[in-house]
Amino acid sequence: MDTPEITVIAATRLEVWAVRRALRCGRIIEAGVGLRRLRVTDLGEAVVSCGLAGAVRPGLPTGSVVIPKRVLRIDGEWLTCDPALVDALVGAARQLGLEPELGAMGTAPALVRGSAREAWAERGCAAVDMETGLLTAPRIAAVRVVLDTPERDLSEVWRRPASVFVRPDSWREALWLLREAPHCAARAAAVVAAGLRSYARAPGGAGGMAPAAGGRRGGRFSNQR
Repeated sequence: MDTPEITVIAATRLEVWAVRRALRCGRIIEAGVGLRRLRVTDLGEAVVSCGLAGAVRPGLPTGSVVIPKRVLRIDGEWLTCDPALVDALVGAARQLGLEPELGAMGTAPALVRGSAREAWAERGCAAVDMETGLLTAPRIAAVRVVLDTPERDLSEVWRRPASVFVRPDSWREALWLLREAPHCAARAAAVVAAGLRSYARAPGGAGGMAPAAGGRRGGRFSNQR
């Protein structure tokens, strides 16, 4: 059975690079933080958001895989993630030896740090990103890997990353981020790639994932930004 393509959304160049290394084919869009660079109006039938997240609940360390069953949008409405996609992604994470966090995730309008983490946790969220809850498509799922946590908070300087260069006190933190962020992005991408392969093989799945308009048959279609 033919089913619509699955679009993978990632915010930053690092996250997109990780997805392209892991997936190698598919419709992959670099959307920018908060979807600020997203120029595509039709994302297709199904979208998977892939990348980094910040934990808001204690005890969820750097490197934890978050595959939410629902996402709290900025307007306070809840987005229910597609069960079939979630099941495929959860199964893939476990096959990779990773036990995912299935609790709710929030989408925040800005960097969440300090006491703001507690506020999101009180609303039932385990982690937050800045993109998934902004997406509009019939079927949505997400794989996010925790980078910063309540125990490893980010400093105020990251609200304006360019200022890091003139803030020597933040250089150690910058080195930590440069070391950990690529690993976390690669982990998220590996789960997405394995999950989509599993989903394509499943009865009633994507059957190789249909190509985007103008793309090739056989599961390969054009990458987009």
